Amino acid sequence: MASPHEQPAPSAPQPAPNHELREPSHAYLHQLQRDTERRKQELTHHLRDHHGAASAAQERLQALVDEQSEDLVRILHELHQDPETAFQEHRAARRIMEHLTRHGIEAQSPAFGLDTAVHAEVSPEDFDPRSHRTIAVMSEYDALPGIGHGCGHNVIAVTGLGAFVALAELLREDPGAFSGRVVYLGTPAEEGEGGKEIMARNGALEGIDAAAMVHPYMTDLVGQVWLGRRQCEVTFHGRASHASSHPFMGRNALDGAVLAYQGLGLLRQQTPPTDRIHAVLPDGGERPNIITESATLRLYVRSQRPETLSALSQRVNEVMEGAALMAGVGVSIAWDTSPATLPVLSNGPLSDRWVLAQQRRGRDPYPAGTLSEVLAASTDFGNVSYRVPGIHPLIGIATEDTGLHSREFAEAAGSPRAEQAGLDGAYGLAAVALDYLTDDELAADVAEDFRANGGGISVPDYFG
Repeated sequence: MASPHEQPAPSAPQPAPNHELREPSHAYLHQLQRDTERRKQELTHHLRDHHGAASAAQERLQALVDEQSEDLVRILHELHQDPETAFQEHRAARRIMEHLTRHGIEAQSPAFGLDTAVHAEVSPEDFDPRSHRTIAVMSEYDALPGIGHGCGHNVIAVTGLGAFVALAELLREDPGAFSGRVVYLGTPAEEGEGGKEIMARNGALEGIDAAAMVHPYMTDLVGQVWLGRRQCEVTFHGRASHASSHPFMGRNALDGAVLAYQGLGLLRQQTPPTDRIHAVLPDGGERPNIITESATLRLYVRSQRPETLSALSQRVNEVMEGAALMAGVGVSIAWDTSPATLPVLSNGPLSDRWVLAQQRRGRDPYPAGTLSEVLAASTDFGNVSYRVPGIHPLIGIATEDTGLHSREFAEAAGSPRAEQAGLDGAYGLAAVALDYLTDDELAADVAEDFRANGGGISVPDYFG
């Protein structure tokens, strides 16, 4: 029994209770799904009246895609089972080159400054760039770290590849099938690195009049909102000091980074609904007993129009500078450490031809606006679409409750639905290209739509 003069021993601190992850509510997602179902019933296509290519040529083009089906499906699965991340897609590029060579097509890789880019082109002997048009069809084939083809770029790879080979074979069979040129561009490093912008700066789009690619999705859509995106790395510079004995001699860079992160959260109240800001703190100091000398904030900003992306970038700059002033630290702000990407400017007349081509394959893409603009990501094809008229439609390979960049979508990218989408998408791109090269009125409307909707931006200069 303890003496009345003895103090009881302090009890050991009890561990805090564990808390399980709280799953996010699905209420908003379900509301979006209900809205989508309503729009499916309300929205219809209003297709422009162009004659396009002759039906016999389109039928032959379908057959030339389907004749490649065994090889295209094999390539789709090889890429799916052997994912390579941005700038490392050496085996993917080799597989694409092998398919082109098998069909007697001369191709180059490396191309346009990237080791894993691929370039090929076909045209009739009398091709003259002063009087004949050129369209590019594009492939992507990079995967996501840790997830693999969670964005379905293995499907994108075979759509562009199959379309180009079908057009080359059509021209070989009938030298008068079209008078223009078709360029194939295998474009690496879409995921966060802006491979198409790098290639464009190295001349990939010189002489190109229009461009097309297709992206796998949860449903068939003629077009969806894609946001422009910029990257920013912010470093706060403080002064190190002992955090206990001499804290008043230091300036805490972590304070600047934390204030900046909080400032971004407050900024969101004043941004448009489709603006996005995401940030991480990859470097916040070494030890708690040292006033942090350097801290880094890395962030993406996204917006629906080039001009609103520029405005959002300026506001983010002000938040970073204000946070540094509050913390009494210095700040360095580095924008576009990888090339900025613009929103996608989808060309109306070319989109109409995509719809008609997909209907020939038994698909019926929903009109633009069917899915909420809240469900918006980014792509470097946006930079292409503001340089030349372009389309970036979506083709379904997964259920509508599947999200991009998920393991579920990666699984879908190797499914039978993905195989069929690869073939249907290849025909769709080939059909759009053939229509564009054979219909002068369509080509004129494509150019006018591009001008009327703000095309022709000098991408490298836009953000200064």
